[in-house]
Amino acid sequence: MCCFILSPRQCEPSYPNIGRRFEGKVALVTASTQGIGFSIAHRLGLEGASVIISSRRQKNVDDAVKKLKEEGIEVFGLVCHVSNAQHRKNLVDQTVQKYGKIDVVVSNAAANPSVDAILQMKESALDKLWEVNVKTAILLLQDVSPHLTKGSSIVFISSISAFQPPAGLAMYGVTKTALLGLTKALATELAPHTRVNCVAPGFVPTHFASYITNDETVRKSLEEQTSLKRLGTTEDMAATTAFLASDDASYITGETIVVAGGIPSRL
Repeated sequence: MCCFILSPRQCEPSYPNIGRRFEGKVALVTASTQGIGFSIAHRLGLEGASVIISSRRQKNVDDAVKKLKEEGIEVFGLVCHVSNAQHRKNLVDQTVQKYGKIDVVVSNAAANPSVDAILQMKESALDKLWEVNVKTAILLLQDVSPHLTKGSSIVFISSISAFQPPAGLAMYGVTKTALLGLTKALATELAPHTRVNCVAPGFVPTHFASYITNDETVRKSLEEQTSLKRLGTTEDMAATTAFLASDDASYITGETIVVAGGIPSRL
């Protein structure tokens, strides 16, 4: 789940003995000014990447850029609504103009405009779910692919709901299931020079999931569903994403890693 509005201190995880696996690399992360996306950009930047962050709102971009620069991270921020073709093109064009290449892409943008049951959902909500969660991920990569370096890496951010879509997130979960298939298909299509993998976060107390995790009873129930008896953190998701994007995972492609504390996950 994604996009929790955090204070600067909350966004500063402790990474003891952090490496520099992304030195000299350029990493583009969508929906990356808050929540999981911000933590991913933060982690990649701490490991040496030049990170490109984006959000629909200029203020969010400015605030996130400031936080990252304060930690010595090379960062470039742009407004990008992923459903806007010109925004996507501008994001890619300006990245290439500034850095000359793209080594890592993390596709994190998502929406859940309705909690209705699938058969009661309005067509406009269905359209938005497919557009933001699946279609724009493909369209962005169409723009990005000519600029990917040999040895580049793409990571999709899916969800534990991809495996068993829960009530209130059912259609959202279905679109996240589609990302599992997209990962497999693009891993074949982009091999051998680009790896494509996926992270499926469990329940993380973000703004996106607040209507679930802010309820103490529901939260405790979710914690009990995990083997580790806790919800995930944005830093947990960032660490796994960084691993898959790095050369440490150079022989992994077409795979999804579930980061959900032991919640069962099987299609």
